Amino acid sequence: MARRRLIQAINDALAEEMERDENIIVLGEDVELAIMGDTRGLLERFGPNRVRNTPICEATLTGMALGATAAGYHVVLHMMFANFVYTGFDAIANQIAKMRLMTGGQMEFPITFLAAYGGGASNAAQHSDSAHPTLMNIGGINVAMPSNSADAKGLLKTALRSRNPCFFLEPASRGGQMGEVPDGEHLVPFGKANVLREGKDVSIVTFGTTVRTSLDAADQLAEQGIEAEVVDLRTLVPLDENAIVATLARTGRMVVVDESRDRGGAGGYIAAIAADKGFKSLKAPVKRVNIPNVAIPYAPIAEREVLPTADKIVAAVTSIVG
Repeated sequence: MARRRLIQAINDALAEEMERDENIIVLGEDVELAIMGDTRGLLERFGPNRVRNTPICEATLTGMALGATAAGYHVVLHMMFANFVYTGFDAIANQIAKMRLMTGGQMEFPITFLAAYGGGASNAAQHSDSAHPTLMNIGGINVAMPSNSADAKGLLKTALRSRNPCFFLEPASRGGQMGEVPDGEHLVPFGKANVLREGKDVSIVTFGTTVRTSLDAADQLAEQGIEAEVVDLRTLVPLDENAIVATLARTGRMVVVDESRDRGGAGGYIAAIAADKGFKSLKAPVKRVNIPNVAIPYAPIAEREVLPTADKIVAAVTSIVG
């Protein structure tokens, strides 16, 4: 296995799939300059006909992606930050998510959106949102949120071979995180969670940026004699509901960790699945660790105050384990 940074694993997946499929093109904000690192070297390797900057106007570039895909391309559209989803939302929610249904399946729209999300880097309120709850709610678009290098490569390659639109959300605070990536062909299926750590006392269900934080919390809990099982969901659409119910059956208690806001967040939806389909296994209420209903502050000390932390997860666990 090779050791790669998460952002390098994304770059590897893009290059390999563009080599495999000449219909894949990369559009987006500063993809030629590659300031995020994930498109580095693609322009030199594949040329300006397949890698091209767009105007800094998300309403325009999402419409461009829709048209190019309808013409037969598989578009990789880099939106830079997840907040910019909001400004390009009409084409995403009203067109791309619905066109397959509206054409009776006659047209496919294989667009893979890339965007960095989450806080932890003092990028301020307009560059630190986690937009996945909004994307989960529109229907018709897959949502993948890798937590490590291997999954980043494997999930992106799966998205690039799919005929469905997909948002691939990159954890902004974890791009430099090192991890092992399997050699050779490596794909990770959508809708298949991964149990990263086994335990019998409580389940910590999470994904993306908060997986590392949850594993740190599990280490702290182990020092207190509490065995926490950590489940990485990997994708939110499709969602591995069976894994949620199964881990709850093993432990009887659950804490959901989600870097989105408390009101209308993904964590609340996951908790509802646990309460509905795993009710007979529950020994305590399902707890959630997320972000309060505020904008993400710029100041590092204020930002740390609102983000999920290992200490907050430990406190939530001990409140139900006793």
